[in-house]
Amino acid sequence: MPYYIYKITPGPTSLLKTLDKLEQHESYRDARNRARDMRSALNEGDQQIIKVIFAASELEAEELLMEKREEPILREWEK
Repeated sequence: MPYYIYKITPGPTSLLKTLDKLEQHESYRDARNRARDMRSALNEGDQQIIKVIFAASELEAEELLMEKREEPILREWEK
């Protein structure tokens, strides 16, 4: 399964995002290094996020990126 690199741009609400597939790599190391390069090229004021995701297809990758995740619960000892 390939590793996809996506640029995520926030939309008008937290549920809407714009996903742009930038690249696809077969190895994690290549994808990670390329994503780091892309992140370093972003300006500080940019609201865009560069993410690497491992999925069987582009459709699955986009579904995983669009799903709403619950915030983790902080335990007393983690504060």
